[in-house]
Amino acid sequence: MHIVLVEPEIPQNTGNIARTCAATGAVLHLIRPLGFSLDDRYLKRAGLDYWHLMELHVHDDLTSFFRSTQGAHYHFASTKAPRSYTEVIYGPDDMLIFGRETRGLPENLLSQCYDRCIRIPMRPEARSLNLSNSVAIVLYEALRQQGFPGLTEEGHLTGREEEAGAWLDYV
Repeated sequence: MHIVLVEPEIPQNTGNIARTCAATGAVLHLIRPLGFSLDDRYLKRAGLDYWHLMELHVHDDLTSFFRSTQGAHYHFASTKAPRSYTEVIYGPDDMLIFGRETRGLPENLLSQCYDRCIRIPMRPEARSLNLSNSVAIVLYEALRQQGFPGLTEEGHLTGREEEAGAWLDYV
């Protein structure tokens, strides 16, 4: 899977998304201009020590991105989209494209590919969800449809059960 952020503005969101990409194996694409430096401490802190686990591509603009990924299958996330993200069948190399935190994707782009636009259902009074939350919601649905390839689906205790001792009386 590929996560594409078009002109992201908030370094903490991009850092959180980078961490999600590292945890899932998704490739992260950033489309310039960025609202921060890739050396930004907030960006690095939000991604913690996961940066080495992910693949990052930075593109100068949307035109160069589409040129370099020509033939890919794109899904455009927007609050203006005609259908839910759950109504789509995702493939392993699909591109999930998200816009700026303050404005979303450009309407001239959305109008050209409206049949490939998806939205996350929400209350009409809510303007939108946080970008990093939106990415996680759509990405995990795409991965669920594919059987979570390469991901561990079960956890294991660490052997430090004694830390929970005081709580057991309440559980």
